[in-house]
Amino acid sequence: MSLEENGEVKASVPIANGAQVDNDQEIQLKTHSRELAEKADGMESNNASVEEPQSMEYDLANPLNWSTWKKIVNMGIPSILCFVAAFGSSIYAPAIPDVMLDFHVSDTIATLSLTTYVLGLSFGPMLSAPISEMFGRLGTYRVAPPIGAIFTLAAGFSPNITTLCILRFFAGFFGGPSLSVCAGTSADLFLPKDRAVAGTFMLYFPFLGPVFGPVVGGYVTQHNGWEWSQYSLAIIIIATYLPVFFLGETYLKVQEAAAAAAPKPPASTLLLGVVFITLLRPVKMLLTEPIVGFLSLYVAFNFAVIFTFFNSVPYVFGSVYHFDRGNTGLVFLSVGLGCTLAVPTIIGLDRMFYQKEWALSVRDGKPGVVAPEHRLHGAILGALGLPVGLFCSCLYLIDTYAALTAASAVAANVLLRYVMGATFPLFTFAMYRKLGIGWATSILAFLSLVMLPIPWVLYKWGLQIRAASHFETNKTPL
Repeated sequence: MSLEENGEVKASVPIANGAQVDNDQEIQLKTHSRELAEKADGMESNNASVEEPQSMEYDLANPLNWSTWKKIVNMGIPSILCFVAAFGSSIYAPAIPDVMLDFHVSDTIATLSLTTYVLGLSFGPMLSAPISEMFGRLGTYRVAPPIGAIFTLAAGFSPNITTLCILRFFAGFFGGPSLSVCAGTSADLFLPKDRAVAGTFMLYFPFLGPVFGPVVGGYVTQHNGWEWSQYSLAIIIIATYLPVFFLGETYLKVQEAAAAAAPKPPASTLLLGVVFITLLRPVKMLLTEPIVGFLSLYVAFNFAVIFTFFNSVPYVFGSVYHFDRGNTGLVFLSVGLGCTLAVPTIIGLDRMFYQKEWALSVRDGKPGVVAPEHRLHGAILGALGLPVGLFCSCLYLIDTYAALTAASAVAANVLLRYVMGATFPLFTFAMYRKLGIGWATSILAFLSLVMLPIPWVLYKWGLQIRAASHFETNKTPL
């Protein structure tokens, strides 16, 4: 699409999921994504579709046109930040017995520090997602991790459990932004047809982080005390933060505004917009968008089950099989193996289903017009195998919503995921003690069966649900 103004042709450039935005359009605060879409595309959002641009001026500054190597760097570094943020949640788990002894508290109270960190991971993206949509991704990656490292290091010097819980919350709060902004970066860099491989690896690292936390934490705390779970984490955060300075800004609208020196709204307007969008948009999407709500519930419950392992695995393998703390951590590597096997599974399913639909859309003259439900084949299969289903569900969210709201949709998902992940460990010890290992684990299995139909329902009726959305979505039929 191109516009002529005063005899001058201005090329348009693609946003991440294929909608087009004029180069001369100013960045403005919008509290409703449909309004943004109508101003950008000049059309009703019901007519919007995700499509690959058919004609555009080739611009190397456009992240979609970056070299493969540059895309890998700009996707890989944020993915590592996501790994470390998630890693920080579980490295504390093996330290719980030492915290109980040092601070003279129960196992439930000692677990609160894990809970507050995970709550921080859930609330951090609520602030960072809309900010990244207005000001870009790069600032979030550069500002948040070092602040998180400071709170993490301070947590290691905590004199009591209250201080430890508070400092761990803020450590998680400043670690969490990477978890949602990384999804926006993926949408900035890759068209939908290329998103399965990149998106899968982007999602792989946050799920792999909690796996290695107990492995490292088990051996570190066994020989050096609980404080070193925090010292080690702070060192890892700083080490993985240094490559951030090699990143470029991937959000195209921010690039354009910087190049044009576009005037910014007044500070009061910016503050109002940040507060309004930050507090309301992810929560509104969670409560009013069935796709976001039910898919987030599905992912959140399964993720919470993983977090129960942080307490149940040490309980089972320590009390029944008499594993020491270090060897108990090694048990979590089996979860990592499952996540690793999920990667080729998702890529294979993408080749089998999504890429075929993409080829058909090209043949029919509508490149990129592919229903996002074709991302759910893996989730349907993954309902019986946890890691595959979780990865594919997140890819479906990114494909369903426009780049302008994709980060908020993922932030809503992260919010519920980590809130449930934070609360489940609090009752794990009590549940396993009162019900026994067999019944406690069976209850989790029965609840998983209740969640099983969600991907099937979205695959069957996804088009009707998307059509009723209050936000700009992919309207392509299945």
